[in-house]
Amino acid sequence: MHAAARVPRALAFSASSVFGRIRSLPVQRIGQTCKLHRVASISATSSRTSEMTYPIGEPGVPWTSEEKKQWRASVETPVRSYNDEVITKIDSLRKNFDVQMYGALPYDDENTERYPLFVVFSKNWDETKPSVLITGGVHGYETSGVQGALEFLKSKALEYSNTFNIACAPCVSPWGYERIQRWNAEAVDPNRSFDKQNVFGKGETPPAYESAALMRMLRTLGVEEWLVHIDLHETTDRDESEFRPAKAARDGETCEPDVIPDGFYCVADSNNPQPGFQKAIIDSVRSLTHIAPPDTNGNIIGEPIKQEGVIEYPLDDLFLCASMTGAKYTSTSEVYPDSPTASPEECNQAQVACVVGGLDFVVKEEGLVSR
Repeated sequence: MHAAARVPRALAFSASSVFGRIRSLPVQRIGQTCKLHRVASISATSSRTSEMTYPIGEPGVPWTSEEKKQWRASVETPVRSYNDEVITKIDSLRKNFDVQMYGALPYDDENTERYPLFVVFSKNWDETKPSVLITGGVHGYETSGVQGALEFLKSKALEYSNTFNIACAPCVSPWGYERIQRWNAEAVDPNRSFDKQNVFGKGETPPAYESAALMRMLRTLGVEEWLVHIDLHETTDRDESEFRPAKAARDGETCEPDVIPDGFYCVADSNNPQPGFQKAIIDSVRSLTHIAPPDTNGNIIGEPIKQEGVIEYPLDDLFLCASMTGAKYTSTSEVYPDSPTASPEECNQAQVACVVGGLDFVVKEEGLVSR
């Protein structure tokens, strides 16, 4: 049975059916959004570091609903268009793929379909073939995760569709995409919200709608075992200047400056690291962009490297997106878009190379053939 046919009727909408209802909103230049968000940094003339601060809330005091409202008001104006940059590209894929709308984010009372959520399926879905999930834009501000997923669908996915069933959710967090924000509208990080027990438990409210909607949609597909899940991300300079200080302020914690890795790296599951899979991804990407070196302590973002460009996290414990399918092969890509030697297009292509390198490895490792 085709995957799209398994999507509940109530969620199976055509992308074209919502185009006419998506109204244009004023777009604000990104520089305007950042003016108030100044943080302390490492001094060029001193080895001392200073605590990073944030303009909302009181230091050391967790945010209440009032501070979260202040934060949302400070980022409410979109700085780019989900419709123009993402939905139109999804719609152009319909000739070769099946596109399903699986929900809409509840963040616009005037237009409940302002932020529709889409998943793209390979057409020749066959339950006897192994299944692959590609996710992008779990953090909406990570542009190449979204655009790289769309580019993979446009340029490479058909080459693998006779071997794999492919499902791709290219922009999991469209509200964040438009505002170039890591969090959703409720100041929640979707990539710490893929909690199976919470989402599928009784009487509990999931922490992030974006995560819960995706997990519930995937459950309708009837895939018993996913073979591959690759989650496409970026690590940006704004992680350091904006989002780490914001998180510390929200949680009533302190935050000191850290080092943003200059280059590509990926995150494996410490409980299922699959080092050969990770190496294949690194080797595929290195032809397009440089691989992040470790810092002076041998770490990348505070974690010890396991091999060149690879660190590990306990995915399930942190409720990360790459944990939700329990796939045999998982990886979270991290592109560095702020490098002076990497263009936006190179970052998009690095995400494509990440997926291609991973899938080529799995084909060989598992002895798969086209069907």
